[in-house]
Amino acid sequence: MTNIKVIIPAFNEQDSIAYVINDIPKTVSEVIVVNNNSTDQTAFNAKQAGATVLSETRKGYGYACLKGMDYIAKQESQPDIIVFMDGDYSDYPEELTKLVAPIINDDIDFVVGARVKEHRESNAMTPQQVFGNWLATSLMSLFFGATFTDLGPFRAIKYTKLLALNMEDKTYGWTVEMQLKVLKQKLSYKEIPVRYKERIGTSKVSGTLKGTILAGYKILGWIFKYSLKK
Repeated sequence: MTNIKVIIPAFNEQDSIAYVINDIPKTVSEVIVVNNNSTDQTAFNAKQAGATVLSETRKGYGYACLKGMDYIAKQESQPDIIVFMDGDYSDYPEELTKLVAPIINDDIDFVVGARVKEHRESNAMTPQQVFGNWLATSLMSLFFGATFTDLGPFRAIKYTKLLALNMEDKTYGWTVEMQLKVLKQKLSYKEIPVRYKERIGTSKVSGTLKGTILAGYKILGWIFKYSLKK
């Protein structure tokens, strides 16, 4: 049986985190919520819902993901697949089975859940998110011949391939760094259309001007950094 673990970075997601955990398929061996310096009941609610809860006081999406990876690396039994998803309930966690299917059945290395327009609620993504995704994926197509259409946070990857990527971004550039390194290492990848709904609560990135600017800066920085390495 395929060993699948889920990592969920979470900052002030007390109202949504239990819904996310409860909707994750029971075939997953462990759900790991990384409490990223929350000031609410995120950690308590995640633990009550049955997740393993870790604490990462350094604020940043990448910091939280790396904390989860470090925890897994120290376990005696290593997983086959790691799935990353957000804790805001904008994704449909039950669609995890769709994401891991190409890895299990077709030996694909990396799968992104693409938030395509026809499966997305009208207000689920802000205009700046839509534009940012278009710009980033267009640049990846231009520079690297990539076929990505989204930087969606709902993603699955073989554990061994994840380790080989040597991930390092600590904040907003985590998703694009992963996709750029997948391209650079010539890993096989696929996008799977997923549904996407309006999140519970306010986004910590696209919901603020500062977050939007910093995320855009980090994403474009990673793309141009790798384009110069070609």
